[in-house]
Amino acid sequence: MDKFIVSARKYRPQDFSTVVGQSHITTTLKNAIKNRQLAHAFLFCGPRGVGKTTCARILAKTINCENVTPDGEACNKCHSCVSFNEGTSLNIHELDAASNNSVDDIRTLVEQVRFAPQAGKYKVYIIDEVHMLSTSAFNAFLKTLEEPPPYAIFILATTEKHKILPTILSRCQIFDFKRITPADTVEHLDDICQKESIRAEKPALQIIAQKSEGCMRDALSILDKIVSFTNGELTYANTLEHLNILDADYYFRILDAMQGQNLSDALLTYDSINRKGFEGDLVLNGLAEFVRNLLVCKDEKVAFLLEVVESFRDRYIAAGRQADTSYLISALNLLNEAEINYKSARNKRLHVELALIKLCYLAQALQVGSGDGSGKKRGERPVAFRNIPAMEPVRRPGPVSAEESSGAKLIIETEPVGRPTARVQPEPPSQRNAGSNQETSVQSAAQHPAAVSSKMAAGVTNAAAGSTNMAAGATNTAAGTSSGLGSLSRIRQQFASKQQIDAAASILPLEPEPLHRAWQQYADYLRENRNPAVQSLELAVLRITDMQTLEVVTGNNLEQKFIEQEKRNLSDHLQKAFSNKALSFTVIVEVKEGEVEESTDRPLNKREQFQQIVEQYPLVKELKDRLRLELDYL
Repeated sequence: MDKFIVSARKYRPQDFSTVVGQSHITTTLKNAIKNRQLAHAFLFCGPRGVGKTTCARILAKTINCENVTPDGEACNKCHSCVSFNEGTSLNIHELDAASNNSVDDIRTLVEQVRFAPQAGKYKVYIIDEVHMLSTSAFNAFLKTLEEPPPYAIFILATTEKHKILPTILSRCQIFDFKRITPADTVEHLDDICQKESIRAEKPALQIIAQKSEGCMRDALSILDKIVSFTNGELTYANTLEHLNILDADYYFRILDAMQGQNLSDALLTYDSINRKGFEGDLVLNGLAEFVRNLLVCKDEKVAFLLEVVESFRDRYIAAGRQADTSYLISALNLLNEAEINYKSARNKRLHVELALIKLCYLAQALQVGSGDGSGKKRGERPVAFRNIPAMEPVRRPGPVSAEESSGAKLIIETEPVGRPTARVQPEPPSQRNAGSNQETSVQSAAQHPAAVSSKMAAGVTNAAAGSTNMAAGATNTAAGTSSGLGSLSRIRQQFASKQQIDAAASILPLEPEPLHRAWQQYADYLRENRNPAVQSLELAVLRITDMQTLEVVTGNNLEQKFIEQEKRNLSDHLQKAFSNKALSFTVIVEVKEGEVEESTDRPLNKREQFQQIVEQYPLVKELKDRLRLELDYL
C-alpha cells in the first residue's frame, strides 16, 4: 500500500506558473530573474496558506537553475533542480524561526554565510515565521542582512508583518501576498479532482472555497476530509453535512414566513433546524448573512459582492428584488442585536424564537411607524421609526390672557399614593413686581427640586415611545387590530379633554371662610404633632389674590421660615381641600409701623436663640429654673 500524501503537499506548486492567485508576485520575480536584478533580501508576508513558503522555495530553485527558460522558469532537469526536488541540495537552507529564535541560532546562521557555495551560484537562506525571532536575535542579524556576501540571498516569510522591527523591513524587498479568490480556489480544486478521479459537484467546491476564506491549504485539507468521508464522491449535501453548514433553502423558507407574517411556519422551520443540532447563534449569524446577500442584490453596482453558490444566485436576485429595502435594513439590525445578546440570554431557544417573532411582524411595525397610511411605497419613505406625537398641553377652562399664553411651566403634583406626576399648565398671571416674581421662582424651585428631574423624565419618555413603536405595531397585528397612530392620538385627546372637564367641574371656589377653615385644620394637625410651626400659621394673615393664588403675610422672617418649611405639605392640603391642583401661595413679610425688621443676613446670637426657644417652649425655662442651670452665652 502506497504511503498517503495530503493534497497540500502532493500538489504543491513546483514552478511560478502553477502558483494560484499570486500572479502579481510571480511575474515580478520572473522578470527579476530574467533581468538579473535580484535583491539580497526578500520579505514575503501575507495570510496563512497563500503560498509564501512555496514561492520562496521556487525562487531558491530557479536562481540556481543551470538552464532557466526564457520566461524565467526552472527547467527541473538540471542537477541543481533535481537535487532540490529530491531535498538533497546543499545551497538551500531552511530555518524555522519559531523554534530557533535565540541569538545563538542566528550566530550559527551568520557563521555559515561566510562559506561560499560548492556548486551553483547562490546560497539561499529561507527563514520561516521570522516574526518569532527575539529582539536580540533581530539585532544580531541586522549587519549580515544589510551587507551579505554576493552569493548569499535571504528570503524571510511571516504572517505578522507588524511584529518585525522597522530596521529589518528597511533592508528587504517586501512582497505582500493576498488571499486567494473563491473563483481561483474552485478552479484549482476542480483540477485536482480531475487528476484524482474524484466526482465533485461545483456547488460543493464553491462551499469549500467559501469555508477556506482564501487559504488554499485549508481548502485542500477540507477536500481531503470530505473525500475520505464520502468515499470519493463530493456532493453539495454531504459537503454541508460535513462542514456543519446550514442549507440556504432554510433561510428562503424563513424569508417566505417573515414576508407572509406566518409565525407558525417560521417557528416550525427553526424547530427542524434545531433538531439537526445547529446552535442558535449559528442560525442568527447565517440568517443575518442571508439578509445581507439579499440587500446586496438590490443594486447592480455591488452585485459582485454576492458570494453564494452559483445554483442559488438567481434565487437570491429574485428574492432581493421583491423584498423592501427598509424591511431588509431593519431585519439586519434586529438580527445583529439578537446575535450580540445571545450569549447573555439564559433561554437560548426562546431568544432566537423571539427574534423570529419580531421579524414576522416587522413589516406591520414598519407600516405603522412610517406614518400617514398613504399609498406610497415604504421604500420611498425614511427607514427610521417616527416617535408618537406628543399630547397637547392640558389647559384649564376660563379666559386666557396674553400673558398666560406666552409661556407655560411644568409642576409636580403629588397623588395620595405619593407618586409624582408631571402636568403642563399655563403660567399664572403675575400681579407683583419683578423682585417678588424672582423670589417666588427661587422658592418654588427650592420647594420642588424634582421638577428638573421630571423634565428630564418627560424627555426620556418621549424618546422611549419611539423605540416601542415597532413592538406596539407587532402586538396590534397579532391581536388583529389595524388602527393607526392617528386614531390613537384622537383617543388620547378625548381622554385628556374628559379629564379636563371633570377636573374643572370639581374645583371649589377660593373664599375666605373655607380657606380659614382649611388653614386651621392644618394648624390643628401641627399642634397634635407638636410642630413649632403651628404658632407661625396661627399668626399669619391670608390674602386671596385670585381664584388660584393667595398670599400668606407674616410679621417677621422667623415666622416666614417656619411656614416655608411646611409649604409643600400645606400646598397639598389646600389643593385637596379645594380640589384645585393649580392652587398655590407665597409667603411674604410685612413689618408693622413703628417696628424695624431685623436683617436676615445677621445670624442670631446664643442669647437671642435661647429667648426664641423659651417663647415657643415655656417649659424649657421652667426646666432651667428647677435644675438651677446657668447658661453660657459666649
